[in-house]
Amino acid sequence: MHTIHKSEIKPGVSLTCINTDKFKSGCITINFICQLSRKTTSLNALLPRVLRRGSSKLPDMESISAALDDLYGVRIEPVIRKKGELHSIGFYADFPDDRYIPDGQSILEETIGIVGDFLLSPYMHNDLLCEDYTASEKSNLIDDIHASINDKRGYAVDRLLEEMCKDEAYGISKLGSEEEVLAITNKTLTYHYHEIIKKPQVEILYCGSAEPKRVYEAIEKALKNLPERPGACVPETNILYHPCSDAPRYFKDSLDVTQGKLTIGFRMGESMKSPDYPALLLFNALYGGSVSSKLFLNVRERLSLCYYANSMLDKYKGVMLVSSGVDFSNFDTALNEILTQLDCIKNGEISELEFKTAKNYVKSSIQSALDRIGGLEELYFDSTVASVQYDPVSLSDKLEDVTVKRVVNAASGIKVDSVYHLTGIDDKEAD
Repeated sequence: MHTIHKSEIKPGVSLTCINTDKFKSGCITINFICQLSRKTTSLNALLPRVLRRGSSKLPDMESISAALDDLYGVRIEPVIRKKGELHSIGFYADFPDDRYIPDGQSILEETIGIVGDFLLSPYMHNDLLCEDYTASEKSNLIDDIHASINDKRGYAVDRLLEEMCKDEAYGISKLGSEEEVLAITNKTLTYHYHEIIKKPQVEILYCGSAEPKRVYEAIEKALKNLPERPGACVPETNILYHPCSDAPRYFKDSLDVTQGKLTIGFRMGESMKSPDYPALLLFNALYGGSVSSKLFLNVRERLSLCYYANSMLDKYKGVMLVSSGVDFSNFDTALNEILTQLDCIKNGEISELEFKTAKNYVKSSIQSALDRIGGLEELYFDSTVASVQYDPVSLSDKLEDVTVKRVVNAASGIKVDSVYHLTGIDDKEAD
């Protein structure tokens, strides 16, 4: 079990302590919650990478590595998250729990101190972030953007969202674009750094066995020079309840691939005005979010129309995606069957076994996350920035009360917005 303690470090800077003695390590994240925007996404994605390269006390990777080794292998990494139309950037640190350190060293305080130095005392030259570090991390970020393109399964999802939500912030990749990254200089990044340090809401999460008072004092000391931000809040995500046009929109790319990708984007409908999260989680598991789902058992296994077929639900944005790999000649047949399985759920065609299995799957997934310190942090971060507040543990408990009728109600307004085909260069049938 764990307990939750919430407090305010200063205006606009909040702390959530998830206290548990279940793990042999602790973790802390410091998250600057920004609005997803094309003007700042690449800058946001680059900034924590450059800050992680050095502080005034630890100016290079050699000194940083030595300091972390002295702390029994503490790990500090940049963290960049996209939640709905929020773009969260900052640092994730995990470290051994003091209970398991033989000399009683205060690993927690020292780790938070290093993170604080990365944020508030970065290595600079002539009052600018290091030009060499900026150039090096730009190259690394561009490599990550290229890697996402080379993953054709993920690429198809990104391209669908780019087209489906081209007039919405949600269509922007959390890493930005290569062109935007190339345009960044250490001068523009330094200016952006000062904006980030002054303005966005800051959400800090700690998971571990330390007393909340001790965590609070360590963070208060490390971030004493962080400006107050009265009036700062978590930005809202704009939810479109219905598709952008009466008929589904179709998009297509041709690349050098041997397996087609069929990706479908849905709007969740009026149910998102007052979302029933437990019912939505069960719906997704029933439809395509588990190995016992209708898409897996029927479209993939029984009919062999797809190499894979799964659904993903963004409860912040009210968007659901179906991702599948298909032969080029099976695009239309697979699409029709994927939609048929959705209609089955809307019509309440859910067996008792399917429903029970879906419940067990979702509960098991939540429990699996609660059993990992990083998963625990992620669950509570999600609940912290959600438009409708909820507790991850009670969410699992509330699954027992969900009925088939509630699932049908949650699914009733779902409609196709966009369909994306990724075909081979020489594919004639897809034309």
